[in-house]
Amino acid sequence: MSEETNKKVEETEKVEVTQNQTTASADQAETTEAVETPEAKTTEEAPVAEEAAEAETPAEDVPEASAEETAEEAKEETPEAAAEEAVEEAATEEAKAEEPKAEEKAKQPEKKEAPAAEETAEEEENSFELMNASPAEVDWDALESNVLQDGADVGEEEKMYEATLGSLAEHQVVDGKIITITDREVIIDIESKSEGVVSLNEFRYNPELKVGDSVEVLIDKQEDKNGQLVLSHKKARQIRAWDRVNEAHAAEEIVNGYVKCRTKGGMIVDVFGIEAFLPGSQIDVKPIRDYDAYVNKTMEFRIVKINHEFKNVVVSHKALIEADLEEQKKEIISKLEKGQVLEGVVKNITSYGVFVDLGGVDGLVHVTDLSWSRVGHPSEMLELDQKINVVILDFDESKTRIQLGIKQLEAHPWDQLADKNFSVGDKIKGKVVVIADYGAFVEILPGVEGLIHVSEMSWSTHLRSAQDFVTTGQEVECIILSLDMEERKMSLGMKQLTPDPWTDITSKYPKGGKHKGTVRNFTNFGIFVELEEGIDGLIHISDLSWTKKIKHPSEFTSVGSLMEVVVLEIDTDNRKLSLGHKQVTDNPWDTYATLMEEGSILEGKVNEIVDRGATVTFENIGVEAFIPGRHMGKEDGSQLKAGEVADFKVIEFNKEGRRVVVSHSQIHGDVQKENDAKEAKETGKNVKKIQSNVERSTLGDIEALSQLKADMQADEDKKKSKK
Repeated sequence: MSEETNKKVEETEKVEVTQNQTTASADQAETTEAVETPEAKTTEEAPVAEEAAEAETPAEDVPEASAEETAEEAKEETPEAAAEEAVEEAATEEAKAEEPKAEEKAKQPEKKEAPAAEETAEEEENSFELMNASPAEVDWDALESNVLQDGADVGEEEKMYEATLGSLAEHQVVDGKIITITDREVIIDIESKSEGVVSLNEFRYNPELKVGDSVEVLIDKQEDKNGQLVLSHKKARQIRAWDRVNEAHAAEEIVNGYVKCRTKGGMIVDVFGIEAFLPGSQIDVKPIRDYDAYVNKTMEFRIVKINHEFKNVVVSHKALIEADLEEQKKEIISKLEKGQVLEGVVKNITSYGVFVDLGGVDGLVHVTDLSWSRVGHPSEMLELDQKINVVILDFDESKTRIQLGIKQLEAHPWDQLADKNFSVGDKIKGKVVVIADYGAFVEILPGVEGLIHVSEMSWSTHLRSAQDFVTTGQEVECIILSLDMEERKMSLGMKQLTPDPWTDITSKYPKGGKHKGTVRNFTNFGIFVELEEGIDGLIHISDLSWTKKIKHPSEFTSVGSLMEVVVLEIDTDNRKLSLGHKQVTDNPWDTYATLMEEGSILEGKVNEIVDRGATVTFENIGVEAFIPGRHMGKEDGSQLKAGEVADFKVIEFNKEGRRVVVSHSQIHGDVQKENDAKEAKETGKNVKKIQSNVERSTLGDIEALSQLKADMQADEDKKKSKK
């Protein structure tokens, strides 16, 4: 029943109650006053008119409690009020019964017919007469019987009407039927007292919506301030969405989704009211170049992944296409044969190769199978959507993988070498195509390459990078060193174009000859010196200086500096040259042998304190000597320190080993020994003199001897005190 009908019913009930109250008041006044004047009647009619006017106001202005309290008061005052109350109840029940009867008549016209106009008029006339009649004129028995009968009919009709309506509650999700679609709204019947209205925007995902479709809605409010039933399709979809999504994912069902917009890496799709992610790689089996072409479209998808923790859904349209193509792939692969030539379309280009569509199945042409020549990137040869011929090299039916080739459609370039009559030792020209650390690849003919190893670029034994000799794209001249037609390998050389410097090494650099060279690099045991391009020699660390002790060659010279050397040894078979630097000057140790004899004392300076002693430099001679720690004691008992200048005694001189050992403590030790020897000699003389005079001794002599002994003892004590 509509809102307007409800309002009319309420107004009718209020009017009838007011009229009954007015009639009861008039009858009571009539009983109290036996005679009533016309003026009194007029006075009484005024409030009746006012009450009737008040009855026409909205239902909110006349509460039901007022009518019930008035009826109770009338009942308590007179017996006639009871009769009037019965009349009032009957009128109220009749008004309530009109609503379900009218509704049921509208729904079931075939069962009940509308009352005739005469019957309606007669009922209205009887009601009017009953309202204006006096209590004595009313047949109360008949009226009570009719009231009871009408009340029973009304109760039964109310139950029948309520049975036609479902028990609905707010925030409940129900199914409704679309009865009308306007430009902005959709009218939906959920078998309630009134129809609900839903915005058409909530059905944007379903462009095929039509009258008669069944849709799910949420009862947001059963009645708003305007008495309207408020429904929401969007909220209902959200409540049921996750259940549907999980069911569709478990059953691998195909669902419809509305592509809302583009996002990073893919698209946003509305599925059952949930925003799902469609990766760009899952839109189609072919690469997508224009994502915007799919926006605002409804497509079929399969739910491939659900993250229940973060409420994320991933869908795929590609999965549906692949399912259809899988059977086609198996059928196509079953007909493939190795060596078969097919036509395809370039589908995708990557750094490692090209994917080709063979009509439902893809194959890969690796970058090495594009051309017999070197290819930097496949895009240099092919472009997207280009039609090409390919040959099947291999395929795997279980994995549906197909390996294709393009260069195999042409003859191998190495087959052309037979016509060129190339042989080892031939001088040829080529272009450098690739440079590596170990050498350079030179293209002799299209697709035919040879390798020049870095050791074949120069006669120098010091290997360097190939980039020091050639650059990419440079045209070089070289000689064929080896040629293997079966393995399709070729070795080339560049240094063979220049003479080998070792062929006349003995005449050019004879033994004992003095030359100048450039220091190229160091090792722990020596220095490599380059005399010319391709001829290097080694100076051992022991051949750098006659006098200095060198721990590392970097202490003596630097890379790139010039050094004067003497050729010591030549090994032509192994291409080795032994050089020396100290041999440029005479050996000073022949002179040192005469100046630094053992026992000689020289003035020197303590240079450095080491673990077991120190080094001493004799600057006037240019020799460095070693002094052990036990020989560093001074006369006052202290030790020598670095930088001190003192006298040193040579205690060891080895010419062959170029070793000199000196001592400082032995200098003042030798002086003490000489003094002790002199004293001992004097003492001996005195003892002999005494012994020769023993026989002639007298008492006086004995006293003299005692005095001499005392003097000798005193001298002995003095010596001890000095020590």
